[in-house]
Amino acid sequence: MEQVSATTVILVAIVAVLTALVLRVAARGRGSSAEAPVPAPTERQSPDDDVDYRELAELTRQQLVEAELRTLRAQISPHFIYNSLNAIAATIPADPVRARELVIDFADFTRYSLRAEGDFSTLEEELSAVERYVLLEKARFEDRVQVNLEIAPEVLSLRIPFLSIQPLVENALRHGADSASGQARVRLIAQEAGTHAVISVEDEGPGAEPGHLERVLAGAEGSSHIGLRNVDLRLRQAYGGDNGLRIDTAPGAGMRVSMRVPKFQQERS
Repeated sequence: MEQVSATTVILVAIVAVLTALVLRVAARGRGSSAEAPVPAPTERQSPDDDVDYRELAELTRQQLVEAELRTLRAQISPHFIYNSLNAIAATIPADPVRARELVIDFADFTRYSLRAEGDFSTLEEELSAVERYVLLEKARFEDRVQVNLEIAPEVLSLRIPFLSIQPLVENALRHGADSASGQARVRLIAQEAGTHAVISVEDEGPGAEPGHLERVLAGAEGSSHIGLRNVDLRLRQAYGGDNGLRIDTAPGAGMRVSMRVPKFQQERS
């Protein structure tokens, strides 16, 4: 009994420290999620000056994508982390062992999602982050969250934009819950398709109007569909304009969000 009590005290202290760190990181994230820096104005150039407008346009586009990634990282901090800390704290009195495991899952997920460098990860790394995210969500919602993974081993080494899978799973869990039971059933599928790999996230929720999601991806309409436009923009930047998200949905028909990633195409800088 004394050992359990000591463990509980330690876990409470860990959660308190993590909360303080999250507050600091979130404040830093809000400061760094501003628009990408734009080169300082220079003297007006004459028509005869040699200006590479294509290079300038590419630089501007890259800055926008980097700003989108910083914004996504900043969104993850307040949107998800505080709820996870509350779930861990609620677990400590009843099951200190499980609470300890959740602390480790929490630390691994936040370390991955808030890392400062690297625009690409392997699919295997992304799935590891997704699994930890799902465990933390189950700590909050228990059996109401069901996520099944169907992953072909040959695509695990595929390189994809950093944090391009977890936002899709989060979107499915938030919008894919059945209105009657409150359960969210999600399938994450990754498989080969010739020279590409297809990764999809499916839910059995209420679905949405296709036109609304098209406007969301085009940036013409705001939405609570977390991260979809962000992921779409970064996919198009990395693999070309025809390789963004595809969304198949209709009212009452659930939603399928998929990406088609070239297996052998080099990353675009």
